[in-house]
Amino acid sequence: MAGVYIHIPFCRKACHYCDFHFSTSLKTKDSVLNGIHLEALQRKESIADQEIKTIYLGGGTPSLLSSSELENILDAIHTHYSVSSTPEITLEANPEDITDAVVKSWINLGINRLSIGVQSFNEDILTWMNRSHNSTQASSSVKTAQNAGISNISIDLIYGVPHRTPKDWMNELKSAIDLNTPHISAYCLTIEPETVFGKKAAKGAVLASPSAASSAEFIALVERLKDDGIHFYEVSNFSKLGFESKHNSNYWNRADYLGLGPGAHSFIDGTRSWNISNNALYAKGVKTGLPVSQSETLSSIDSYNEYIMTNLRRREGINPKLITANYGVTLSQNFKDILTRYEASKDLLIAENSIKLTQNGFLLADRIASDLFLTHD
Repeated sequence: MAGVYIHIPFCRKACHYCDFHFSTSLKTKDSVLNGIHLEALQRKESIADQEIKTIYLGGGTPSLLSSSELENILDAIHTHYSVSSTPEITLEANPEDITDAVVKSWINLGINRLSIGVQSFNEDILTWMNRSHNSTQASSSVKTAQNAGISNISIDLIYGVPHRTPKDWMNELKSAIDLNTPHISAYCLTIEPETVFGKKAAKGAVLASPSAASSAEFIALVERLKDDGIHFYEVSNFSKLGFESKHNSNYWNRADYLGLGPGAHSFIDGTRSWNISNNALYAKGVKTGLPVSQSETLSSIDSYNEYIMTNLRRREGINPKLITANYGVTLSQNFKDILTRYEASKDLLIAENSIKLTQNGFLLADRIASDLFLTHD
């Protein structure tokens, strides 16, 4: 089982927090889309023996493409790869792009899951983030998609926004829950150096909440969603039973996936590669070969560290017996003191077949994972 990710690197506006590869200019759009079609052909042998179970169109803003442009991309995938008869096909969409007619055209293309970039239901916060939609569209877009016939919908939220009161955050969560979507992804606001926020922060602006406030918002998020039957299955992802993202689960399970488009990453047979993050150079490079910028074959230590990082963040946690069998590492011996410390601080739950983060432990997920990493001597 494998997945295909297609990166559509175009946006109408630059959100002030975003550090993904994108461009607000559409002048390279045609050449990039042609490049994606060509790359799909060139790389078909890389996963020719596997059935494609998931297709994910991300970005950027894939929803700014026309239905015919999306159709051409999906046709290329179906032509060159062995696609399941019942694939999960996800499209990332911005609220301002969603209309009844557009959603129905997506359904006709086989798109059966939407990830809608709501981020907030608060008008002032949306403006501060430089989002293209308003608070009314944040809600109405989801209802429009549901009424048009897509029930498998995820919405994105951002927590850790400075100066937001606990009451305002609870109001945001209520707005999200009232929409009755089966999946919510929630990410803590991070200030990356090359973003608008990052450049402002470098000049002294305070643009992120104190860690205590962010932690309080995360705990409120987990508890409020749980009350409504939406449970976390990964530190940033929450769903009703059966609506977990199959595509993202592929990543965490270290299944093979192929990435097409500028800046897209692939992981096939233990080797990770990534395309050049430049639209013009990507379009040029794909004509002369492959636009792969770099690649690396993971060592046993790298694979172990990745397993720790991705699986400790999940509801099931990590499996000590599997780790010993696959990587030759006995956690209770190699990391005895670290495990004891985090168990005593009630950040880890340790059993014979699993080591899981507690709710408080999820606030320290990256730190705990890195403490369990192996190093290259």
